[in-house]
Amino acid sequence: MNRIAVSIDGLHQRAPELSARETLSKGQQRFLIGALLLLGLALAVAPPVTAIALVTLGTALYLFTFLGWLQLAAAALKRPALLTVSDAEALAIADDELPLYTVLVPAYKEAEVIGQTIAALEDLVYPADRLDVKLLLEEDDTETIAAARAARPAAHIHIVTVPSADPRTKPKACNYGLTTATGEIVTIFDAEDRPDPLQLRRAVAAFRRVDDSVACLQAKLSYHNAHQNVLTRWFTVEYGSWFTMLLPALAASGGPVPLGGTSMHIRRSVFDAIGPWDPYNVTEDADFGVRIYRYGYRTAVLDSTTYEEANSDFLNWVKQRSHWHKGYMVTWLVHMRHPARLRRELGTPGFLRFNLLIGGTPLVVLLNPVSWLVTALWFTLHPAFVQFLFPPWLLYPALLCMVAGNFFVYFAGIVGCRMAGFTGLVGAALLAPLYWLMMSIAAVKALGQLVTAPSKWEKTVHGLDWAVNRGD
Repeated sequence: MNRIAVSIDGLHQRAPELSARETLSKGQQRFLIGALLLLGLALAVAPPVTAIALVTLGTALYLFTFLGWLQLAAAALKRPALLTVSDAEALAIADDELPLYTVLVPAYKEAEVIGQTIAALEDLVYPADRLDVKLLLEEDDTETIAAARAARPAAHIHIVTVPSADPRTKPKACNYGLTTATGEIVTIFDAEDRPDPLQLRRAVAAFRRVDDSVACLQAKLSYHNAHQNVLTRWFTVEYGSWFTMLLPALAASGGPVPLGGTSMHIRRSVFDAIGPWDPYNVTEDADFGVRIYRYGYRTAVLDSTTYEEANSDFLNWVKQRSHWHKGYMVTWLVHMRHPARLRRELGTPGFLRFNLLIGGTPLVVLLNPVSWLVTALWFTLHPAFVQFLFPPWLLYPALLCMVAGNFFVYFAGIVGCRMAGFTGLVGAALLAPLYWLMMSIAAVKALGQLVTAPSKWEKTVHGLDWAVNRGD
């Protein structure tokens, strides 16, 4: 196959059961049809019992997800699990001892920020003759290509035009760059990223410290425009708790780690072992993190921060978040095609954490507004249908589960702020329920697109932050 064909179908040719080219496998289609028929029959024969059983199942799933997150938070508070490399240690590595490093930078319709992208890449403290930097630009994106050329990038930064072909996704572009990558380590930066200049050196030092089972180092992500508006504050609170508290605990727990989409540093040999990114999965990072663990490797979290642009526009944010939720749904469907095999490969704890994170996250976000509405109705109008669906033996555990679960998210946001040094954002964390409602809106959109356009890439508009608009 030629380069673009490999970029599109390399994973499907290698391991079709791990590719999202078909959202549902034949077995999953049969299971879904059978489950819907069985549910319809149950509702026809015994509607009260079936309705209460569904509510009980939803409550149990909510409880399982809450307990899993609680366990991760407890682990995070007990033991920091970050790989920390000091400036001195990073700079102590002689230039001629540094490995070749491939940096992939996929960008589409980023003419306004590509100049800043190039400047950030040129700020990386790494010898140019050991860098293989590829700006991956779609061949029909003439404005970004022209802007990149006008920025006159350094000689080691190569503009690579990616042939136009479906699916039009970030992982397809990265796979195209991977076909000619020369580095021993491969990383990805997004167009709006401002990575720690020493991040590559820190990754090299960290890889030297760990054994070969560590396939990937995920750097922390944060936002440089945290205080732009309340939405960017919420986004920063969320990232603070995730990358500073929960993700390191997840990596230390020995389960699959959904990667962050950028600033993950991967040994080149790992791609030979487990295959390329899935171009049909819009959260190829989460999928790749699961595959890393399925193939017997691990991910660790590197204490180095890449600063991104927090989404400051509501509609733009919904597009981005629905994209993430949809990708998690697709990732869960792909890896659950053979549940028994997945449990053997991940182990029982890893299997449970996979379902907690990848399956449970969008599910809980979808259930949240339903739980709030039912609770509000119960305390205000006492409608008969709520009393029917929630008999006392179910009502009080469900209410306790909802209150405890929502309190935990408050707790994680506030503690994450403190751990990440964002104490000034604690006030935003207290307004989090509005942010959760936005997540639910995005999850509903994602569920619809899962049916109509599972591989559609929702382009996030960048350059809305104050710094870019000021020209800083």
